Amino acid sequence: MAERLTVIYLPGRGADPQWQAEVVAAVAPNHDLRIYDESLPLAPQFADVDAVLDLGGSWGRPEQLDAAPKVRFWQILGTGIEHFDFDYWSTRPVLISNCPGPMSAIALAEHAMLLMMLVRRHYPIQQANLAGGIMYKPTGTELDEQTLLCIGFGASARELSRRARGFGMRVLATDIVEVDDATRELWGAEAVYPAERLDDLIGEADVISLHLHVTPETRHTLNAERISRMRSNAIIVNVARGALVDEAAMIAAVREGRIAGAGTDVATEEPPSPDSPLLNTPGIIVTPHTAGVTDGTARRRAAGAAENLDRIAAGLEPLHRVDRLPRT
Repeated sequence: MAERLTVIYLPGRGADPQWQAEVVAAVAPNHDLRIYDESLPLAPQFADVDAVLDLGGSWGRPEQLDAAPKVRFWQILGTGIEHFDFDYWSTRPVLISNCPGPMSAIALAEHAMLLMMLVRRHYPIQQANLAGGIMYKPTGTELDEQTLLCIGFGASARELSRRARGFGMRVLATDIVEVDDATRELWGAEAVYPAERLDDLIGEADVISLHLHVTPETRHTLNAERISRMRSNAIIVNVARGALVDEAAMIAAVREGRIAGAGTDVATEEPPSPDSPLLNTPGIIVTPHTAGVTDGTARRRAAGAAENLDRIAAGLEPLHRVDRLPRT
C-alpha cells in the first residue's frame, strides 16, 4: 500500500478560499494535510512534513527549508517560479515541481480576449459616459480581420489562438522551438515563426500578446525599440509577467498616441501604487493579476498536485519537475 504523506499547504496571503477547498478535496483523502498558520511558530508546523504545497511559488524561504528536515517534495501551485530560491534549495535533495501552462491556459486565454475587447471598446470611457448620461459613444473597434501576434506559442498562446480565430482574427506567432504544421493548424495559427523574426513581424500586428516566462533573456522582450515599430492603431495585451514589457516605454507610447492602448493583468511592481502611471493612463486597462484565478485553474492545479503526491508516496518521479525556469 502506498505511503500516506504528511503534507502542509501554504495558502498565500489573500488567496481565495476556493483554492484551499480544491486542495483539501483533492489531497486529504490520501494524505495527512495541514494548513500553515502564520500566527503559530514555524518550526513545529514543518518538523515532520514530507511534502509542501506552495500556492504561487513564493514561500520557498531558507527558514522553511531549515525547519523541515524530512521534506522531500515541494509542489508549486503555479506556473511561474521566478520567485523561488533555487540556489538555496539545491543544497538539499528536494524534488520540485510546478503546475505547467495547460493547467491555467484556458483562463489566461479568456482573460486576454477580455482585455482585447475592453481596450478596443474603450470600456473606461463607456463607463464614464454612462455615469454622465452620454449615450451611444464612443465608437469601438472590431477584432474581426485584425492580426494577433503571440510572442511565444505555448499552452496559453495556443488557447488564445483558437479563441481569436473564432472572433475572425488572423493569428501569427513566434517561438524558440519549431512548431510543426499539424500543431499550428490544430490551434488555428496562420504561421509560427522563429523567435528571431519578432522584429520583422511587429509591424504587421494589430494586437501583440505576450506568453513567456521571465528570464534574463526575456526581460523587456517588448522594449522601447520594438514598441516604436508597432502600428499606431495596435495594442499590447499581457497576461504573463510585467517584466516582459518595458512598462515606462509602453505608457509613454500610449500617452503620446504612438500606439492605441494596452490591457495588462500584470505589472513590473505588484501591486502598483495608486499613483502609478500604469493606473492613471487613459487607454491602459489593468486587472489585478487575476487572469489565472478561476475555478478551473484551481481545480486542475489541485488535481495535478494530488497526483504528484501520490507518485511520491509510491516511490515514483513527480510530473513536471523543474530545476530552473521551465518552458510552457
